[in-house]
Amino acid sequence: MTLAPSRVAPSELVPLGVRALAARPLRSSLSAAGIALGIAAIVGVLGVSTSQSADLLAQIDRLGTNLLTVVGDSSQEADEADLPAYAALTAARIPGTQVVAATAELPEARVYRTDKVPAYRNGALSVRATDLDLLAAVDGHVRTGRFLDDATQRFPVTVLGAAAARTLGIGVLDRPRAVWLGGRWFAVAGVLDPLPLAPELDRSALVGFPEAEASLGLDGHASRLYVRAATDSVVQVANRLGGTIDPAAPQDVSVSRPSDALAARAAVAGSASALYLGLGAVALLVGGLGIANVMVVAVLERRPEIGLRRTLGATRGHVASQFLVESLLLSALGALAGVVLGALVTAVLASRHGWTAVVPASAVWTALIVAIGLGVVAGSYPAVRAARLPPTDALRSV
Repeated sequence: MTLAPSRVAPSELVPLGVRALAARPLRSSLSAAGIALGIAAIVGVLGVSTSQSADLLAQIDRLGTNLLTVVGDSSQEADEADLPAYAALTAARIPGTQVVAATAELPEARVYRTDKVPAYRNGALSVRATDLDLLAAVDGHVRTGRFLDDATQRFPVTVLGAAAARTLGIGVLDRPRAVWLGGRWFAVAGVLDPLPLAPELDRSALVGFPEAEASLGLDGHASRLYVRAATDSVVQVANRLGGTIDPAAPQDVSVSRPSDALAARAAVAGSASALYLGLGAVALLVGGLGIANVMVVAVLERRPEIGLRRTLGATRGHVASQFLVESLLLSALGALAGVVLGALVTAVLASRHGWTAVVPASAVWTALIVAIGLGVVAGSYPAVRAARLPPTDALRSV
């Protein structure tokens, strides 16, 4: 009589592995925790980085990439140099230019909440003269109040950037407000929304050119231009601005595109995540070593079980596959828990910063595949060791 070879269906291996892990719940949970932490770190880092980059790119799309700034190069890093007197007019004549707004930094003027504040406590705020086309050029909006007009630009009236208003303790203009600016009181006409492409305006108190020339010592020269160009002409306009504004010394005119700074921030956000991904990889490696250690201990503890199964007809392949499946289950459970934890961390941080939470599908699948591969590697040695255990030696330990 020929005995049929012993067989174990693949569908039987998973229940066997689940029962074996359930028999030692604490040990199994701690082993899977290492994988979970590593996967959570990887998914969380990639999710947060992608969410931040997506938010920055959305800002760029919303604000546009066709804003250029023109600044006179200065030997003093803190101050902007004067541009030629007709810089704004000549810049407006360049084909492809849509709007040009001139501003002038007033380094001698300071703005304070009241006239009782010491001179050295100005909160790093600046005072700038501006023309009336500024909001159109930078795509700015007034949060409360109103912007300067033909009348108010000739009087001691100011509009505050978002950060300047916050520093000066001015929120909604539900009543007349005034600030001490340049040694006299200026009425606050409005407060602007934040300007991501022009952060220097966020920290400024804006006054009209006529009033700045009359009472703040401005000589009529602008020090910074905001140029809004047609989208398909940005490069051509940028290349011509320096030579058009100052033909004698175009090297003294600096032209930049503020949206490039946001794009650089997005790139930096992605590159900075490499360090945290490395830490996640270390956690994964530690988790894999933990699984390998647990499986080796399980082989030693379950020698009688292995001997009994071999005596009843189980082959070495059956024993090896059982322990390998247990290792895979540990790593898979840890990976699933890590993905959930990483996605939760991404959602919380994105909500706190006002981003749209994005968890890349590639990060999830990559993390799962890496975890399963690690489970195979970690369980291979214990599985082979269990399979090579002689049945007689195993039963002798009962």
